[in-house]
Amino acid sequence: MSLVAELKRRNVFQVAAAYLVVGWLLTEVLTTILPTVGAPEWMARTVILVFALGFIPAVVLSWVYELTPDGIKRDHEVQEEHSVTQSRGFSYSVIGIVVALVIVIAVLGAQNPLQDNNTESASVSDASVAVLPFVNMSNDPDNEYFSDGLTETLLHMLAQVPELQVAARTSSFAFKGQSVNVGDIAAALNVAHVLEGSVQKSGNRVRVTAQLIRASDGFHVWSSSYDRTIDDIFAIQDEIAGKVGSALSVSLLGQEVTETVVASISTDNTDAYDLYLQALKERATYSYGGLQAAENLLKGALTIDSQFVDAKIELADNYLHQVETGLLAEDHGYRQIKALADQVLDIEPNEPSAHAIRLYADIATLDISANPTVIFDTIAELQQLLDENPAEYRIRVLLTRLLTATKQNDEALQLQQQALKADPYNARIHYELGSVYSNMQRWDEARESLRRSLDIESRQPNVYVQLALIGMKTGDGLEFVQQLLNAMEVDPKDHELPGYIAQFLYRIGLVEEGDDFRDRVLAIAPTSEIAYTIELQRAKALGDREASLASARRAITDDIDDRQFSYGGAVQFLLRDAAQNGTVEETSAWLEQQAPGILHLDSELTEQKYRNAQYSALDAWYVSLPRDELLARIEKMLATARELGGDPLSEPQARMQVAALKDNTEEAIEVALNEVFTQPVESNLSWKETFAQAQFEDFVADSRVQLALRGWEKELAELRGQVSRFLADLSSATI
Repeated sequence: MSLVAELKRRNVFQVAAAYLVVGWLLTEVLTTILPTVGAPEWMARTVILVFALGFIPAVVLSWVYELTPDGIKRDHEVQEEHSVTQSRGFSYSVIGIVVALVIVIAVLGAQNPLQDNNTESASVSDASVAVLPFVNMSNDPDNEYFSDGLTETLLHMLAQVPELQVAARTSSFAFKGQSVNVGDIAAALNVAHVLEGSVQKSGNRVRVTAQLIRASDGFHVWSSSYDRTIDDIFAIQDEIAGKVGSALSVSLLGQEVTETVVASISTDNTDAYDLYLQALKERATYSYGGLQAAENLLKGALTIDSQFVDAKIELADNYLHQVETGLLAEDHGYRQIKALADQVLDIEPNEPSAHAIRLYADIATLDISANPTVIFDTIAELQQLLDENPAEYRIRVLLTRLLTATKQNDEALQLQQQALKADPYNARIHYELGSVYSNMQRWDEARESLRRSLDIESRQPNVYVQLALIGMKTGDGLEFVQQLLNAMEVDPKDHELPGYIAQFLYRIGLVEEGDDFRDRVLAIAPTSEIAYTIELQRAKALGDREASLASARRAITDDIDDRQFSYGGAVQFLLRDAAQNGTVEETSAWLEQQAPGILHLDSELTEQKYRNAQYSALDAWYVSLPRDELLARIEKMLATARELGGDPLSEPQARMQVAALKDNTEEAIEVALNEVFTQPVESNLSWKETFAQAQFEDFVADSRVQLALRGWEKELAELRGQVSRFLADLSSATI
């Protein structure tokens, strides 16, 4: 028999063909599925490698062996009349190949994760520990403060030992109340040991147990129990924390660290410290109610101990969050922040967080357009502080704020990714990371980070607000409303949330529905910036020019802050109305009377909110200034923006508007058709007001633009109907 005939008889050709076909299909399927189920990258590469290396052995085995219904036999042991190679050899070959490949991959999959874990474990320092929240075993839930306080004190003390790596507090507390294997916790937090314990109070006695567990084998390295009277519960906490900290340093480092070295809380008054701990818990969600409650608790702590540095820093940081969320006016808030930071620096001149907060407050209250380099000097100082104190997350957040403000998003992203690696279960870090991704318009990654933050802590209104803004920018106005309603549910004291919804509803033409949310704002905060804004938006939605003018003028005369462009929006309306009605000179004179210097580009004393408002004057200057003067002012504004690290012309709307102001109508049309009209109508809700300006007269007359505008009109009508039906259904469900 010829070699070719023998190869055919033994199904070598069939096995080779089957191997190539089935192996290719299996490789395609597995390399597609494995990443979606969270398998590591090496597994997909292993599949391809196994398939490639297995071809020759499969062909050789098909020559030597035959797969029969009675099992695998050598070829010479199978009598020809009993052979099934011709009838079922191909099927058995396919089955054998599939089974073999699956077994090999399964074996590798079972082995390699262990190898990876071993590799990872080798990189984990043996002198590393996670302190889990001590369990309150008492019948009284109020004792939760004692058990959490003990954990907090332990973390504070152990974190001061230079040789000891301690998992971050937020990540450790993420496992509170969960039944999770110690080994899994240690792997998640990248530590070699876990400290856990319990607290039980009965009458005038308290028992605390603590045990240090080695994660690799579950071995108890150290354990102890403490029975004391409860005459002074926080003195007991300090005693136990000191003994546990000393014992841990001996167990993990082979040396004893004295309590005086590791104690780090800057008060010896237990009542003040108790209020401080309660404040930390209240502000954890960064809600209006939580920030206000935390402020009161911190003030209480400082009333007891006026030199409590940690409480002063926390209160200054609290005010920063209040300014950011609109709970506190900027001018008053930053004065308070600076004063508190200065008090801390008087006590501890090298305190890094206080220094960072002072730097940030300074830059926030300066007119940086008059000296753009100052913001980059501040960034450099904050970076140096962070390099010297990498665990101080406050510094990292403030630096991130300035980096994103100057369009250095990649650097800001790296800062937050570094923080997440060290503290993976910190809801705040996931939120900040989502915000950076949002600034970079990486919407999917932003949503993923924000939802992860909510998985850890579901009561965060700011996360819902970020998701709402992403919905708006990606063309989902309904999601914008839904997410803001979620934020209102967890933070009912925030008057801005219903204001945002009211403003949106007025802009899409749902005045009656908007009034329901407006009433809530006016009841909670009638003099807030958002109250002024929605009054102006409502008057514009009703087409009431006189009411709109009165509302805008009231915002100027009352000299409101420019939060969310409240002040600038009022200036913009007045100047646009003046441009359309030939009263630019009179309106400008009135504005100068109310706010001297507001329209002076060259003044170094101009307030930042005036600088913001000056961009709104371009529409009026287009119809009132000589062309050369207009172009000079445009270039000056663009140059100032570029000195601050950004380029307004990177945004298509800005390029379109500048082209129109320069009478480059065809360029404006091209930008609009290719980049602006391709965006959803939700991100361009003020388009009717914009295109009503004189510089867009020829632009709007173009047939291509008219067609695009009709498309937006259709989208707007669909959005209006969708939101109206949703709110009607919601109202019916709550009745």
